[in-house]
Amino acid sequence: MDKILKMVAQRLALGLLTLFVVSLIIFFSVQLLPGDVCQEILGQAQTPETVAACRRELRLNLPWYERYISWLFGILQGDMGRSLANQREISELIGKRLGNTFFLAAFAAVLSVPVALVLGVMAALYRNSPFDRIVNALTLSSISFPEFFVAYILILFFAVQLGWFPSISNVSADLGFWERIYRTALPSLTLMLVVVAHMMRMTRAAIINLLASPYIEMANLKGLTRMHIIVHHALPNALAPIINVVVINLAYLVVGVVIAEVVFVYPGLGQLLVDSVAKRDIPVVQASCMIFAATYILLNLTADVLAIATNPRLMHPR
Repeated sequence: MDKILKMVAQRLALGLLTLFVVSLIIFFSVQLLPGDVCQEILGQAQTPETVAACRRELRLNLPWYERYISWLFGILQGDMGRSLANQREISELIGKRLGNTFFLAAFAAVLSVPVALVLGVMAALYRNSPFDRIVNALTLSSISFPEFFVAYILILFFAVQLGWFPSISNVSADLGFWERIYRTALPSLTLMLVVVAHMMRMTRAAIINLLASPYIEMANLKGLTRMHIIVHHALPNALAPIINVVVINLAYLVVGVVIAEVVFVYPGLGQLLVDSVAKRDIPVVQASCMIFAATYILLNLTADVLAIATNPRLMHPR
């Protein structure tokens, strides 16, 4: 237990350092966006005087380090500032969208994790069979296509031709659970097709690697069925790499929803990020990127902890 706590503390410290570096990258990258925020806000009514007054009001005339320190201390205190586009609190804007993004990612995870594990176990069980080759070909094909291409193909077949699902995933707080599930089916399926190949292939590779172990050969000599050997002997010992890749793909689901949200006009954090970039709404862009970065770092930390906790050799080193 002490080893796990020490490892968690080390990973947290490294995660905080990584987040600090990411905050610098986010801050300077946002400053490189083309266009001027005040010109975007003022529109046709802009003059040199009004633009200068706007920059003073938004503190854009201050040196970069003063603006960065002010922004960073605000984030640490839970104050993300106000949107430049509509003067609303950023926490209010992000709060509603973040829940939608987590719902979409969770729905995609519920679909993809069981499918990936079952396909990985079956592919290892029937290694080099037609089933194994077909599953590998289909999963590699799905991961080879860009997300937006997969999304448009699903819209073409399931929304336009068959009419089973809506092409626009418009959700709101007053929707029931099953209605929300129905409207987010296509973006969730898009994300599932992208991530299931990673998890399936890692599960298959981990199990096949363990099938050559001496204790597996002993189980074969005892006359146990191949399914029993894989499920009861190989799979529990392959949990560490499988859990690692599953959690990392869950992190990708949360961070990689941007394209799916834009294609399906889903009101999530990714859609808000894209809209804010178009409006040059710098504080919203910075806050959204920090939330995505913190989520990814936290889930990677979770993957490390779970991988060690499920591996007795790392729990009790010699």
